[in-house]
Amino acid sequence: MESLVNSLIEALGGTIGKEAIIFIISMIPILELRGGLLAAGPALLNIPLLKAIPICIIGNIIPVPFILLLITPIFNWMKTTKFFAPMVHKLEAKAMSKSDQIERYEFWGLVLFVGIPLPGTGAWTGSLIAALLGVKFKKAFPAIIIGICLATILMSLLSYGLLGVIFG
Repeated sequence: MESLVNSLIEALGGTIGKEAIIFIISMIPILELRGGLLAAGPALLNIPLLKAIPICIIGNIIPVPFILLLITPIFNWMKTTKFFAPMVHKLEAKAMSKSDQIERYEFWGLVLFVGIPLPGTGAWTGSLIAALLGVKFKKAFPAIIIGICLATILMSLLSYGLLGVIFG
């Protein structure tokens, strides 16, 4: 993840501000808020924590309602095409392979899935799994928001605490 974050900072640096960089990183699948806070920390862009947190949270939240509300109809349409169907089946299979925790504990499973910063977890994948499992928006969206807040706390401690001590 760090090399991808560094590549994005290098590609976007000089053309847009540091805040816009962490906002964009926070919206990108795989990187999300975790990558945004990593980029914002003292080791890279050195944006103050209290300034970085709301930018990264908003960037990570923006795609969530679209995924929850629109991904199922979009995937259903894409499955009717010869070109996109294999990709959709692969994405669904990959997402559903991580769905046990969410299926078993639903709300709190989704919170933990989004909030604990492990590879392949986060708001994008959590939203996709929730949509594929048919979790209602009224239940999924708050769980994902709480998960994003948990991820914010954990990544702030890592990016500004541990890495801040090393690179600050």
